[in-house]
Amino acid sequence: MAAAKTRTSTFSRNLSTAAPSHGPGLKCGPNGTVFLSSGIPDLDKILGGGFPLGSLVMVMEDAEAPHHMLLLRNFMAQGLVLGQHLLYSSPARDPRGFLGTLPSPAASKDDKSRERDPDQEKGLRIAWQYKKYFGENQLDGQRDGKHEYSNEFDLRKPLERHFINGPRIDCVSIQDCPDLSTLRDRCATFLSQFPRNDGSISCAGRIAIQSFCAPQCAYSNMEWDMLSFIRSLKSMVRSSNSVAIITFPPSLLSPSFCKRWQHMADTLLSVKAIQDEDKELAQLLTGYQDMVGFLNVHKVARINTQVPVILEATTFSIKLQKRRYLVLECLNQAPVDGSSGTSYGTSGGCSSSSKTGNLDF
Repeated sequence: MAAAKTRTSTFSRNLSTAAPSHGPGLKCGPNGTVFLSSGIPDLDKILGGGFPLGSLVMVMEDAEAPHHMLLLRNFMAQGLVLGQHLLYSSPARDPRGFLGTLPSPAASKDDKSRERDPDQEKGLRIAWQYKKYFGENQLDGQRDGKHEYSNEFDLRKPLERHFINGPRIDCVSIQDCPDLSTLRDRCATFLSQFPRNDGSISCAGRIAIQSFCAPQCAYSNMEWDMLSFIRSLKSMVRSSNSVAIITFPPSLLSPSFCKRWQHMADTLLSVKAIQDEDKELAQLLTGYQDMVGFLNVHKVARINTQVPVILEATTFSIKLQKRRYLVLECLNQAPVDGSSGTSYGTSGGCSSSSKTGNLDF
């Protein structure tokens, strides 16, 4: 008797091609892209999920207001909360002191509900039946082990000390670097911890460089050297599981080099402050009194695809909700005042002989 053959279905799942598991703070996207959160939920939605791993993000600063620091703080705080490695470079003498200004994540809705009613479990009469199937420690572990992809941060509450004092943070002062070779070596050493492979990603790295061409730096006039550094950093980031963000004041660069810098960026953003008491803008936009600035999206990263990203809008308002939370919203035109033009209610009807607002069929 012939041996029975095992029948295999053509619709069986191929486990070898299943999506690999990733560490906390990472999210799978289309075309094999893995996203890393910017620390601002609204910005993640605008960009289609966040910053892709292996991308270079550049933010053009505004000389009138440091709104770029809001983006930089949330980006750095999000990585520290998720346990990701961070390399921070600044023209300040003590860049580690800037870590004390990072915001703390706001309490989620579940945490608030537990704080309001801590004895809610005692009032239930059915929940005790399930405790014999699920241990209390197991439930607490699942609750504490849950990591959010993107948190809302309270700008008035500083980040807890145990996040800042961890060994995963490396700070570099650009002012102390005589040339860019020192900073390049530090970035290369940092990125070597996150080599890119086809397997699962256990952890990702973040690089934050503030005011790259600041006048405090010794190389602020070496435009070709700075452009070469950006090109080498982009190549190193592309072959690693990390994201680098660079902020720079475009007013300190020549127009030709500013265009070259913008071309090197995978994701290009710019911030702009709002002038005080701009009456024309106040009449044009709704919610003008809550705005602190504008965010412009000039370019969105395209990884593993040649299809361009078409956004519904490219300019967004920066608002501080309750003076605590950073919010990005689309610009909405204010309704036209009845005294400035013809009202809809007083317009003519369907009949040409009608003199009132009533329709005459």
